[in-house]
Amino acid sequence: MSDDHYFTADPAAPFQRAAVSADVWGHRLELSSGSGVFAQGRVDIGTSVLFRETEPPTGGRILDLGCGYGVIGLAICAAAPDARVTAVDVNRRAVLLAGENAASIGVADRYRALTPEEVPADATFDEIWSNPPIRIGKAALHELLLTWLPRLAPGGRAVLVVGKNLGADSLQRWLGEQGYPTERLASAKGFRVLESRPTA
Repeated sequence: MSDDHYFTADPAAPFQRAAVSADVWGHRLELSSGSGVFAQGRVDIGTSVLFRETEPPTGGRILDLGCGYGVIGLAICAAAPDARVTAVDVNRRAVLLAGENAASIGVADRYRALTPEEVPADATFDEIWSNPPIRIGKAALHELLLTWLPRLAPGGRAVLVVGKNLGADSLQRWLGEQGYPTERLASAKGFRVLESRPTA
């Protein structure tokens, strides 16, 4: 199954679950992915790079932006008992899977999977973690980031993984121009791991 339309609200593909095993930050996660959701049956290369090149947050309010079946936010919950994660995706199938996965690994009390309109308007976050949906197009991606980055609390940061050939370096420059100075934390397997912090 192609990932081409994982960023639609209701994928057309028949819903079939597929198991995913992931070792992240010293924790083994047994999760379910599904057809019509990004990276069915696997942890994609970009997310793998993100995990390998970073340390998890120590706690706080975390937003997993474009969560898919939930692997980034669930890994944060597993590694950081003081973290509270809000996972957001436009794909309702992804939200369903992420919520099921949170329950299956025992973190549902600290993890909420929601569609964007379900997130309280006044919610703010200490950190945003994302493998953003670059393939929605530059204009839509910029709109997405400018919707959620202003939700960072003072002193907060966003950690993003973006393919170099999908515009990581131009995105880094653009983020800086928008008031979110961005540095490259790592570069591996054709991906950049970027850290953005809002200007004071």
